[in-house]
Amino acid sequence: MVVGCIIQARMGSTRLPGKVLMNIDKKTTVLSSVITQLQNCDFLDKIVVATTDQKDDDKIEEFVTNLNIKCFRGNTSNVLERFYKCAKKFSFSTIVRITADNPLIDPTLVDKIINIFNSDSFDYISNAHVRTFPFGTETEIFSFTALEKAWKNTESSYEREHVTPYFYNNPNKFNIFNVVNKENLSHLRWTVDLEDDLKFVQMITSKIKKRPILMTDIIELIKQENL
Repeated sequence: MVVGCIIQARMGSTRLPGKVLMNIDKKTTVLSSVITQLQNCDFLDKIVVATTDQKDDDKIEEFVTNLNIKCFRGNTSNVLERFYKCAKKFSFSTIVRITADNPLIDPTLVDKIINIFNSDSFDYISNAHVRTFPFGTETEIFSFTALEKAWKNTESSYEREHVTPYFYNNPNKFNIFNVVNKENLSHLRWTVDLEDDLKFVQMITSKIKKRPILMTDIIELIKQENL
């Protein structure tokens, strides 16, 4: 059993192009923060960054290779296939999907969701499909068997582009579980989609000195500073 985390990354964001390699402090980019936060997980065996085969994403490959992280490159629009081929190449039996625009992904939350996934014969679980966690904490976990089934059977371009909709669009085919927070925090947000989001993350990382930064640390800061 190999639990592999695939971080989905590309330079070609429509709203904030190149955001994944933008700095959140002097030493840290959005993408390197995602990686270092996840390196604090106890239950991940391997982390791989999956980007596209577009020329612009050569920068991502070079960047992560310098961090001693494996990079997989694949289809730009068929991200489901990119995940499938990446997972197959690295023999992942369980896949944790994280997107590269969540630099403050909480490793303790990821571990908790991995534990839930391992506690039963789930095919797919997520804390993002039913939204109770803050934006920026999205974690999806699925088995390689489920991923292969989605890859083989979907005929939808939307499901190919977004990787996981095939699972929750076919609840009769999969054992699915939604991880729900005891308090609805879906109004909070520290994902990086726009320039203002980047500034907010920069502010958080400047004010919270401990590493890794956890969801509880950010919530405490938001309450203290009335953000």
